[in-house]
Formats: sequence, C-alpha cells, structure tokens
Amino acid sequence: MATSILNKIEYLVLLVAAFAAQSKISEAEAYRYLSRYGALALCEKHYGIMHTLSLEENLQTLQAYCQKKGGTL
Repeated sequence: MATSILNKIEYLVLLVAAFAAQSKISEAEAYRYLSRYGALALCEKHYGIMHTLSLEENLQTLQAYCQKKGGTL
C-alpha cells in the first residue's frame, strides 16, 4: 500500500479516536456518527489541508459540520 494512503488512514483513525474521547462515546459509535453525517468523506477529500491543522481545530470543524447536517453531538 502506498505511504500516502497509509498516512491518510492513520490520520482518519486518529480523528475518530479523538472525536470519540471528546464526545465520551466509543470509537465505533464515533465512526458511525462521523460517517452518517459525511464528516469522514470530508476528511478524506480535504486531507491535504486538514492534516496540517491542529487536532483541536479539526475536531471543532467535524463537530460543527455534523451538527450542520443534523447531528446532535
């Protein structure tokens, strides 16, 4: 597997785990929530920019994005 793909996967796993910890839910629940509201697709599409920003900023962005799409966390 290409290094860039592995880097993207590792970053998405990190975001899901951090979102789960912040929201006090399991990582599986965080994955389903972020997937349901399109946040994982957003992360994949904008990985080139997101991985250069702080984790806290990205978590706030994901939370706001999901809430805009109807999420309640």
